[in-house]
Amino acid sequence: MTSTLHRRPLLLVGGGVALSMPWIRAGRAQQTYEWVAGSVGGGWYTMAAGLSALIKDENADIQIRVVPGGGLANSTRVNRNQSPIGWGIDTFAASARKGEEPYTEKHENLRSLGTGYSPTEHHFLRKTDGGPEDMRAILTQRGLKLAAPQRSSTDEMTLQRILKFLGTSPDKIRAEGGTYRNGSYADIGSAFSDGQVDYLYVALARPAAIITEIAQGRRGGRLVAFPDDVRAHLIKDYAYTQGVIPAATYPQLQSADVPVTMMDSVIMVNESLPDEVAYRITRTLIRNKGQRLVSIHASMGAWDPKESAKYTGLPLHPGAARAFREAGVL
Repeated sequence: MTSTLHRRPLLLVGGGVALSMPWIRAGRAQQTYEWVAGSVGGGWYTMAAGLSALIKDENADIQIRVVPGGGLANSTRVNRNQSPIGWGIDTFAASARKGEEPYTEKHENLRSLGTGYSPTEHHFLRKTDGGPEDMRAILTQRGLKLAAPQRSSTDEMTLQRILKFLGTSPDKIRAEGGTYRNGSYADIGSAFSDGQVDYLYVALARPAAIITEIAQGRRGGRLVAFPDDVRAHLIKDYAYTQGVIPAATYPQLQSADVPVTMMDSVIMVNESLPDEVAYRITRTLIRNKGQRLVSIHASMGAWDPKESAKYTGLPLHPGAARAFREAGVL
């Protein structure tokens, strides 16, 4: 009998533990991941902030901190796992993976969660009070006053490729008494609006906030079409694509469709990002395609998971591949 009495507390304790398990079961520990985007005020930063909030809404344990970055530098930052997630440009991400110009080493740790998240049109804006109106004449004139985003951005790298094709360069512009100014989107937008420069070059998903602000401002401007030979050069030599800014995008700045060069956005991740995290982020994006993504940024409305999964510039992260397979698009 003594033996039985001694066993009862143990049985009760054992039962108590079993009954209490639902109450003490811990949820997933919250993890914070850094997402390197673009300049504050640009489309990438806005989209990354919106997506991070959406991801957290459906995955309470995944916390994403958005930090500013640039299209060219982001590939290296993600490859080195300084930021495990980052925005990239499809053509430049593929070049980074291979170690091709403008990169000098292979970025073999890069993976992707697909592409097509935000078609990015290149905008070239001119003043309206005199001066040449076509791109070639504008960029080769003496005394040119031009502003572009920060060095190492994909915008500025593309502009330099155009300048080289046209037989000029930032150094030549300055040597001929002109201005070649670099800065944040906010800074160069203000420089154009204030008359410090007469031309502005940016690559942003439409509608671009700074272009919209200029359209509504006191100075205004006009969008400049990209010549056919410039677009053909960028497509042939650098794998850009042809695009167009529809006439209704910025009514104050255009009266017809404007043919331009275009790129697209890819979500790059480091190969070490846990499969489960990559899977749940991608699954969330797939679930919310359409109007929910449009509410974050209009340019994301055309995102198609089926096309996104076809991107070959970087290997798909295994977690993303799982999410695309479950959605029946891979």
